[in-house]
Amino acid sequence: MPTVGVGELALDDFLLDVREDDEWQAGHAAGALHIPMSDFVSRYGELTEAAPQDGKVHVICRVGGRSAQVTMYLRQQGIDAVNVDGGMQSWEAVGRPVVDDKGQPGTVI
Repeated sequence: MPTVGVGELALDDFLLDVREDDEWQAGHAAGALHIPMSDFVSRYGELTEAAPQDGKVHVICRVGGRSAQVTMYLRQQGIDAVNVDGGMQSWEAVGRPVVDDKGQPGTVI
């Protein structure tokens, strides 16, 4: 399964966050699309509407386990998806901005 490190992501890359609501509310990447893994199949249409037609979907969770599962599912659907290695923990560790659900500085839980 293809993976990408946080440092390899461009600021305008499409990011899909599959963590649960409490994790998202505490801190996430600004501009990411949030669809929790637990709701993913029923909310799949939201991704197909929002995802770039010609680009990759970068899937992220806390450390990489849930996003790996969603990445495999998306690839089976014919979507060019890659797993973000290390997840939001790596995102925060390399100094990428994390915001809460009010747009204020957030934290990864």
